[in-house]
Amino acid sequence: MIRQPRDKVLIERAKAARSSMSPPEAAMWKILRGHRLAGWKFTRQVPVETYILDFAARRERIAIEVDGDSHAGREDYDELRTQKLQTLGWSVIRFLNSDILNNPDGVATAILARLAEESPSPQPSPRRGEGV
Repeated sequence: MIRQPRDKVLIERAKAARSSMSPPEAAMWKILRGHRLAGWKFTRQVPVETYILDFAARRERIAIEVDGDSHAGREDYDELRTQKLQTLGWSVIRFLNSDILNNPDGVATAILARLAEESPSPQPSPRRGEGV
């Protein structure tokens, strides 16, 4: 795998964003951090190409985006961004601020469902002589 040079400005912006999360982002991080969500590993403010993902399960290549009031009127941009991330192999899940703040259990359930779709747990191989 060839690594692309990292954009130092983008990395600094991501670091700054980690220390100034909005209340919905902080609530989402409370759900995701420290392998709290069924043991899945997430990181926050992850640079990918020219974007910064709000949260990501890097190994599974699942991005979680928090859409607040600033996204109103930017639906076309968000859709293009999602399409670009998909071409890079990322699956994108978007949540509204209100959903995160008012229904964190539902948000967690939706994320777990997507993880199950994208990364089913491997089935053990049958013992010798038990396979078909």
